[in-house]
Amino acid sequence: MGFTVESKLSEFLKNGKDWERKATSIPGVFILKMPPYRGAPTRLAVELNPADAEGRPTKKRGVLLRSSEELTEYNKILSDGRITNLLKSLDSVNPKPAKKEEKKPDIIEL
Repeated sequence: MGFTVESKLSEFLKNGKDWERKATSIPGVFILKMPPYRGAPTRLAVELNPADAEGRPTKKRGVLLRSSEELTEYNKILSDGRITNLLKSLDSVNPKPAKKEEKKPDIIEL
């Protein structure tokens, strides 16, 4: 007997730990259990956070979406072409990140 998405989310809301993050089948999309805050009850949010090859988030905290209305607002912002131009300008002005030296395994090469 399969569980619906709503029942799985309900179970996570009820039994998950505060700030626990669950992966979804969409790479870079996680469900985050948020504790009660300033009168707001415990709730779930969607976290957008780029994932690595193993599906783990690459940033400590991503963008949190608490409702479909927030997603609509973010979509409006992100679809504005000026954002792309602004980020390209930032890329050209900001210093390039230092390349991390890859650690080579400590082996004896024969």
